Amino acid sequence: MSYKSRLIKMAIKLTPNKMVVWVANIVLKGVAELTDFNFDIDTRKVYVQTLLCGESEPIEVWVDGFAIESDGGSYTFIIQQAQSNKLWLGNLLSRVVGKSWKIPVIPQLAPHIGLIAEVFKADSPEQEDN
Repeated sequence: MSYKSRLIKMAIKLTPNKMVVWVANIVLKGVAELTDFNFDIDTRKVYVQTLLCGESEPIEVWVDGFAIESDGGSYTFIIQQAQSNKLWLGNLLSRVVGKSWKIPVIPQLAPHIGLIAEVFKADSPEQEDN
C-alpha cells in the first residue's frame, strides 16, 4: 500500500461522522436530512440514516463489504451485502449486491482513479495476516 493511500485512509478514519453529517446536510438542504452516519473503512461497513423532506419515517441503509477492483486499465465497484429498513429499497439493493459495476472513465478523476482504487481495494487474505 502506498504512502498516499495510507494517508487518505488515516484522514477518512479521523474525519468525525458529525462533520460528514453537517456537510451532507448543507449539500442535501431541501431534499433530505442526514440524521446518522457511520463509516468504517477497515471493516468496509457503512450505515446511513436519512429523512427525506416531506416524509415522516427515516430511511436506513446498511452496507457490509464493498470494494473497487482493477483488472488492468478498467475498474469495477462491488457491494458484498446491503440492506434497508424500507422494503422497496431492500429489493433494489438485492439487485445490485454481488455484481460488479464498471466505473466509467471521468476525465477529471482519471489521474486519480488508481489511487482511489488502492484505498478501496478488496482486502486479500495475505494482507490480513500482515
